[in-house]
Amino acid sequence: MGTADGRVRTWVACVVAVLVAAAVAVASLNLTGRLPGGLVTDRPTPAPVATPPLDPRPVDAPDVLEPQPAQSASGMSTVPVDALDVVLASGSLGPDPGALVLDVESAATLLDRSGDVARTPASVAKLATAAAALVTLDPFSRLRTRVVQGSAPGELVLVGAGDTTLTSRRPRTGVYPSRASLAELADATASAAAEAGMAQVVVRVDDTLFTGAATSPDWPASYVGSGVVSPVSALSVDAGRVSPTSTSREPDPALAAGRELARLLARRGLTVVGEVARATAPPAAEELAAVSSPTVGELVELMLTSSDNDLAESLLRLVAVGAGRPGTFTDGGEVVAETLLDLGVPTDGLVLLDGSGLARGSSIAPETLARLLVTAADGTRPALGLLVSGLPVAGFSGTLSLRFGAGRAGTAAGLVRAKTGTLSGVSTLAGLASVAGRPVVFVVMSDRVPADTLAARDALDRFAATLVGAPGTPPDGGG
Repeated sequence: MGTADGRVRTWVACVVAVLVAAAVAVASLNLTGRLPGGLVTDRPTPAPVATPPLDPRPVDAPDVLEPQPAQSASGMSTVPVDALDVVLASGSLGPDPGALVLDVESAATLLDRSGDVARTPASVAKLATAAAALVTLDPFSRLRTRVVQGSAPGELVLVGAGDTTLTSRRPRTGVYPSRASLAELADATASAAAEAGMAQVVVRVDDTLFTGAATSPDWPASYVGSGVVSPVSALSVDAGRVSPTSTSREPDPALAAGRELARLLARRGLTVVGEVARATAPPAAEELAAVSSPTVGELVELMLTSSDNDLAESLLRLVAVGAGRPGTFTDGGEVVAETLLDLGVPTDGLVLLDGSGLARGSSIAPETLARLLVTAADGTRPALGLLVSGLPVAGFSGTLSLRFGAGRAGTAAGLVRAKTGTLSGVSTLAGLASVAGRPVVFVVMSDRVPADTLAARDALDRFAATLVGAPGTPPDGGG
């Protein structure tokens, strides 16, 4: 071990090297007129300013970095197994909940309680949907909702691309990611129609990108009526809601979108005649106007953070279409399973009847989700990094914003990222945390939860908080 002066000299040299490298990098960016974040500047490069040389003389200074925690002999994290077992045995999660904790770097098992037994997943099924979307589709691609010239004079066909985030409103500043706007599409369409000399128009809708049933036979009929999810459609506005802030859903989202476009066109001076009806856009039809969704990667993050059922079902269909299959529940589920296998993730007991986890007949083992999270977190598949960044942060964002003692000190807020899952009788949580300086993934699943769902949610949060060493703050609410 070197002297204190030697350590200081080494530290100063490292800092100088980092600062010089950073200065060179920034200078090169400025020379090209481009700065991080895609910003462009046209300001001239400033003349260099002379700076005095650095003083090379060593000085006494305390160590600036805390020593790293010692790792176990095997190089893996050590988890509080006994304390975690107490949470699992508390009764709040019912009999025999499944749980699995894995070390990310080594993929070794740190805790396994029936981790190979498949269970009803609820919304943690969205992790599988997200992974398939990121692998099957281009994460940087966007969904384009178009208006094209139909087969008859004056016929405008609104063609859906599966973008459930399309809004009837104009884009709102400060909202991330920025949504495509039907109002802007109407602006561009009215302008193009006027330039083409269309005296009057009729609006048609094309939602043929998706096929098959619009609702799952495994969903209770009350789901659509109560606003849990819309009928799945390649064309919808405001996720199929009757208005942007309503929970009520349209029985036919595509026709509702067409009627809204017709209304907007009429307000822009076009004469709109006839009833909105379905039509298939002609091959190579002339495009009059289009708007684009956020990127697929942004849609995946949004779907995970907010646990958006409509977006999950659309992504499932898009995964099927992207693999050259029909856009159905069945084909989407099969492509997701195939994608997981291609990633090296075990799929024993896997049944996916939808993309959102609303279907109670679906089943996933904790091991499937845990191994998927390891693959997403270990850096071997860069596209899956968006799966990790889309996970809600405990006490801060998405469905975890009001959990883990949000806003109070001494809790696990900010220390866990995880996807939630809740149905009556089903409570699940799957995510990532850090134990003794090493990343771990954890999955806890129960599909035999007693009547008190809040107590089950508390137990899930206590499990994760105990894992990271900040036990015992009940949640205040949240999804």
